[in-house]
Amino acid sequence: MSISLVAGLGNPGRGYELTRHNLGWIVVDALARKHGLVWKAAPQFEAEIARWDTPAGTCWLVKPQTFMNASGRSVGAMARFYKIEPADIAVAYDDLTIDLGLIKVTASGSAGGHNGVASLLEHVGNGFARYRLGIGPKDPPQMDMADFVLGKFTPDQHILVTQKLDQYVSGLDLLLARGVEVAMNQLNRRDQK
Repeated sequence: MSISLVAGLGNPGRGYELTRHNLGWIVVDALARKHGLVWKAAPQFEAEIARWDTPAGTCWLVKPQTFMNASGRSVGAMARFYKIEPADIAVAYDDLTIDLGLIKVTASGSAGGHNGVASLLEHVGNGFARYRLGIGPKDPPQMDMADFVLGKFTPDQHILVTQKLDQYVSGLDLLLARGVEVAMNQLNRRDQK
C-alpha cells in the first residue's frame, strides 16, 4: 500500500453531520467501520485519527477537526510528523462539479473552488490522490454555493448516498490497494451509475 494517510474532509459538529460538504467524512467513517478501526482524538493534529495496520504497512485515517477551510493544517501536521509525502496521501471530499453518486479520482490539479483542497495545497503541497465524491449539480442553479454545500441532502439524495456508500468505500479500498492509475481507469467511467 503506497497510500499511508487517508483524509476525509468535513466540518465538525452535529449541525454539519449530514451536509453535502461532509461526504468525505461520511465515506472515511464507513471505511473505518468496514475494517473495524477505532477513532481516537489526536489534539496534536487537530483531528480524529484511526490506525490501520495492513500487510503492506500502516495506514492512518484522519478526520480534521479544524473546519473545512483549515483542513490542510491538520493533515499537514500529521504528514510532517509521520514523514508522509503528498504522493502517499489520499483525500476524500465532496465535489460540486461531479453529479451526485459519481466518483472521480485525480492525482493533481487546482483547488477548483474547494476551500478544503486549497488548504491542503497550501499545507501539504500538490500530488496527493483526490477521491472526489460528486454532490452536483447545484439545484437551484442560482443558489449560493456555500449554502448548497452546507445544506443537508434531500431525502432522495440521502437514500442515493446510502445506497452508494458500499461503492464509495470499495472504490477507496481499490485506490489504496492498487494505486491512482488503476483507480482512475476503473472509477472514472461515466457509466458507474
